[in-house]
Amino acid sequence: MNDDPPPAPGIPPPPSMPPVPRAARWLLHGFAVLCLALGVIGIFLPGLPTTVFILMAAWAAARSSPRLHEWLWYHRLFGPMLRDWSRGGWVSRRAKWHASFVMALCAVVLFLTVQKLWIPIVASSNMAVVLIWLWYRPEPPPPQ
Repeated sequence: MNDDPPPAPGIPPPPSMPPVPRAARWLLHGFAVLCLALGVIGIFLPGLPTTVFILMAAWAAARSSPRLHEWLWYHRLFGPMLRDWSRGGWVSRRAKWHASFVMALCAVVLFLTVQKLWIPIVASSNMAVVLIWLWYRPEPPPPQ
């Protein structure tokens, strides 16, 4: 993590958080690493949300590991979503469409493979609620 290039000009520094007790710091750091791992797996595994896990990893890292939090903040893939979220809960239109596609794909797979009809109905209903919430999130302003 120390060999990363310096942050790009124009990117604000990550927000700092007040320190937490040592025991909580260890627990939060473990939670951050777990969420980061799940977020990375979610890139490749449909149905496992990447964004939510990266947001939770950044939250926990901000309170437990400034180095990990800074790495996430300036990361090429994860940084933009964290910075957009911190500016007002923004979610890009591309991320919304991607989430919609993956959830629709998961719903189709569930309906085709699960024997008990109530399972895909409940899962699809939950995905629909998440998508409604997601599409109501504000989008970042267009670049100037």
